Amino acid sequence: MQDTSTQYDAIIHTCRDLFIKKMKDYGSAWRILRLPSLTDQIFIKAQRIRSLQENEVRKVDEGEASEFIGIINYSIMALIQIENGIAEQPDLSVDQATKLYDRHVKITKELMMNKNHDYGEAWRDLRVSSLTDLILQKLLRVKQIEDNKGKTLVSEGIDANYQDMINYAIFAMIHLEESDS
Repeated sequence: MQDTSTQYDAIIHTCRDLFIKKMKDYGSAWRILRLPSLTDQIFIKAQRIRSLQENEVRKVDEGEASEFIGIINYSIMALIQIENGIAEQPDLSVDQATKLYDRHVKITKELMMNKNHDYGEAWRDLRVSSLTDLILQKLLRVKQIEDNKGKTLVSEGIDANYQDMINYAIFAMIHLEESDS
């Protein structure tokens, strides 16, 4: 599990670096996005990954990794929105947003480490395509919960689904990196 923790941190470092650079370019304009808008952004990225996995021909020269990074960062933004609410105007500095980002990564990584311990790193036997499908399934669940105005009878909330999507996307990126080396 030590490898998983190190690999996880390396991927988060890449995602966090991009998040900070985009914050410097655009500010926190994303703070005005409602949760369904963030969910739809993640859905588009997951659908594109699935399309890349199924189609031989690519018309845009970007691979799966950049889309998984998008899923991770948009999911963290969604967790921040759940916690802080939607803003009418951009309201976070780079430093404030980065602190929130880091806090949600820490919580999500702890969840992963606990589940990883209990499941014995079963994700290592999954294919990237299966992880993509699991992300899409989580997205459909989130959309249904959003349509139900956030109410669930017996299911975990939206935040747990975003955390799972982050972890599945990181697992997929670990697999992609290992297959490249």
